[in-house]
Amino acid sequence: MNFSLRPSTDADLDWLLELRADVLRDDLERHGLYDPVRVRRWMSDAFVAANTQIIHVAGADAGCITVRHETDARWIEHFYLPTSLHGQGIGTGALADVLARPDARPFRLMVLQGSPAIRLYERHGFVPYDQDEHDVWMTRPAILD
Repeated sequence: MNFSLRPSTDADLDWLLELRADVLRDDLERHGLYDPVRVRRWMSDAFVAANTQIIHVAGADAGCITVRHETDARWIEHFYLPTSLHGQGIGTGALADVLARPDARPFRLMVLQGSPAIRLYERHGFVPYDQDEHDVWMTRPAILD
């Protein structure tokens, strides 16, 4: 399925909070961590429109992906698509677009233990480097062309 990425604006935050709450609900409930206020607050507190791109599918805004730039790494955060769009190559394409951007810094991310997203990240060269009871931290070296 075709998709495009567009820059996010502050006006996107409200619907992105609802998207995050919906997409993460099953995984957070499985870990006993779902809280309807906290799931939205975490993204609201960390949201920076300039770091976020909106995934646009079939004429509508559908998801998002954020890249936070730190001195030693680029962190992929807030990568959400509705489950109805999973398995159609949209997430794979959006992630590949972000990973193709040249930079000497590696990528890092955190994902919930047992999340199906782990397979997506592994297919794109991410490997675990730490974990705890709920989360897995993964990294992928920078690839410069």
